[in-house]
Amino acid sequence: MRITVLGKSPSWQDAGGACSGYLVEEDGTFLLLDCGNGVFSKLRRFRDYVAVDAIVISHLHADHFLDLVPYAYALTYAPRQQPVPVDRWPGTAQPARPKLFAPQGAREVFRQIVGAWGAEELIDDAFDIHEYAPDEELAVGALALRFQEVPHWLPTCAIEVRSAETGPHPPGRFTYGADSAPTDELVRFAEGSDLLMIEATLPRPERDGVRGHLTPAEAGEHGRRANVGRLVITHFSDELDELWVRREAERGFGGPVSVAREGAVYEV
Repeated sequence: MRITVLGKSPSWQDAGGACSGYLVEEDGTFLLLDCGNGVFSKLRRFRDYVAVDAIVISHLHADHFLDLVPYAYALTYAPRQQPVPVDRWPGTAQPARPKLFAPQGAREVFRQIVGAWGAEELIDDAFDIHEYAPDEELAVGALALRFQEVPHWLPTCAIEVRSAETGPHPPGRFTYGADSAPTDELVRFAEGSDLLMIEATLPRPERDGVRGHLTPAEAGEHGRRANVGRLVITHFSDELDELWVRREAERGFGGPVSVAREGAVYEV
């Protein structure tokens, strides 16, 4: 299994960067985890957007799904997607329509957003939408997925992706923590994962109100308690010193930690 970081920013983009987006590949299956601001253009650097089999959205915050809008426009209006010849494109009776797995209530949220300026069916028509329940298990080509609710400011799921193929060796396991406050649920869900990609948004815990994110040290502690093989921290701003972020995470993890960068590739 191959994971490519397309975007690792928090809710505001790094300079020249993108928000949450991770491309997962296994035996010709292409899966996009989250599609935040700026991710669609980054995706196009690595894979043809019509070759993506499915997109999975962890939760309905803009920095995790907003680039579904330009993605939907491309699937709707790109010359290659038209039923008649356009320029060098021959026309097609079967335009690409990737599967889109999103939290319950997503279809209505998408309609409200795009309906504010145009046809509210834009995302509905461009993608094959399925609203998943947290207890579902999904299969996408060579990949199998399951979910775990984690505490955030609206319903959010961590996502496990594993190789669906069986053989003499256990399938590779990649866990994406999405956005989360400190939680034992994520620790249990990620237990023994080959790789845990976990947010490290905050320089210090929220000072008041309901918690919604982790500090780098807390991210490291979650990885240590889950006994994961490798830990990658993500979803932090370029306005934080990367060396400090890594050191804080390593202090919590008790070992080396990787820091997500756009274009970084991890093998599981």
